[in-house]
Amino acid sequence: MSSTAPAVRERSRARTLLGSFGTQIVLALVLGVALGAVALAIGPVDAGTDAETPNWLTSTLDTIGSSFVTLLRAIVPPLIFTAIVASVANLRNVANGARLAWRTLLWFAITAAVSVVIGIVLGLVLQPGRHTTISLDRASDPGRTGSWTDFLQGLIPGNVLGLGASTSAADDGTLSTSVSFNALQIIVVAIVIGVAVLRTGPKADPFLTFVRSALVVVQKVLWWIIRLAPIGTLGLVGHAVAAYGWDSLASLGRFAVAVYVGLALVLLVVYPVILRLNGLSVLRWFRGAWPAIQLAFVSRSSIGTMPVTQRVTERNLGVPSEYASFAVPLAATTKMDGCASIYPAISAIFVAQIFGIDLSVLDYVLIAFVSVVGSAATAGLTGAIVMLTLTLSTVGLPLAGVGLLLAIDPILDMGRTAVNVAGQVLVPTVVAKREGILDQAQYDSAQAEDLFTEDADAAPGADGAREAEPVGAAGAR
Repeated sequence: MSSTAPAVRERSRARTLLGSFGTQIVLALVLGVALGAVALAIGPVDAGTDAETPNWLTSTLDTIGSSFVTLLRAIVPPLIFTAIVASVANLRNVANGARLAWRTLLWFAITAAVSVVIGIVLGLVLQPGRHTTISLDRASDPGRTGSWTDFLQGLIPGNVLGLGASTSAADDGTLSTSVSFNALQIIVVAIVIGVAVLRTGPKADPFLTFVRSALVVVQKVLWWIIRLAPIGTLGLVGHAVAAYGWDSLASLGRFAVAVYVGLALVLLVVYPVILRLNGLSVLRWFRGAWPAIQLAFVSRSSIGTMPVTQRVTERNLGVPSEYASFAVPLAATTKMDGCASIYPAISAIFVAQIFGIDLSVLDYVLIAFVSVVGSAATAGLTGAIVMLTLTLSTVGLPLAGVGLLLAIDPILDMGRTAVNVAGQVLVPTVVAKREGILDQAQYDSAQAEDLFTEDADAAPGADGAREAEPVGAAGAR
């Protein structure tokens, strides 16, 4: 017996005592709400100015939550690059790669179309804009907008790393520079380099070996970060409660209800129906996808959740890594049933109603069209606000209406992102099933904790423990 076996069993017992990862997340949610309520009760600090200064607890929760999201997002660029390069290079083993890509895009459109129809129907039935106490004085133009040219601009990398920098000036005159990455540009660069590796042949093998090794290292760092998720959850949820509270829902209650009802219908009705029509167990799918869905809810970031989304798609649900590592990064930037379908549809109707503007049948068709294909146009500038401005401008509604919704946007964003990620797991699973490449036995044995109970340091063969497979690792299952 391997000498590492006792250590593996000891770590397994420790995890049992601390509770499963899912249990830790739930406990962190409860504790985060409690701490957020305490911070809300303390109230802001009187700094002698008109602006409110958060108290020490609110600031601490904000720092904890934002630090976790920053760590998660920091690992995404190298993960996307190495996973896609390795996957494209491995497409030589996939005979129907082009067919898989088109089927994936088709299902993106199908689920988005169903979602936007639900959003339009709910907007017309619940009439959120006619049942609100919010004042038009709160209307203001958004800081960011979306346009159809953003898609083309997002496709053209500004540099090989897909990085961008922006400089802003504070009130005191100091300048600050922030660096961000464009996930769509990284995908484009990685695809081009992956194709170049394929066309170069054996001479590119040393480079490909390096990329695959880098992928393993990146994943190791990733799971160190993921294990901090309960702490990050505490900070994110606690700060949301402390900073916004539930009072913000009072004036926009019916609008918030409409959005969450739409999200629930898509997640709990539409997706299960699609799964059943394709001969897949709904319960097994939810068990396998749940780690990504719950992380998306608390992190409010599809890009930040992408590593976990890809992991559950491959490991828990049996989608081949060659396909999953290609489809999931694409979905994380362009497949947003919550942010790009349900929310813009209901919001556009809300804005039209509150400003007293009657929408025609053509307007509703335009809303549906933008929701189905518009997320690709804003892939370089991800975010529900950007998508909403694109929808409003296309229909000709006042962009100032966006300012009416900003007060509760973080609360709604949690549910929107959870549905986004659920859809990003659903489509590759359904396509893999329809194409006959899904590992059905692995899907049927899906458990939510499979993602986290594998010990990253366990040696292969130690009481059945093995090294976790890298996300997007080359080679067929």
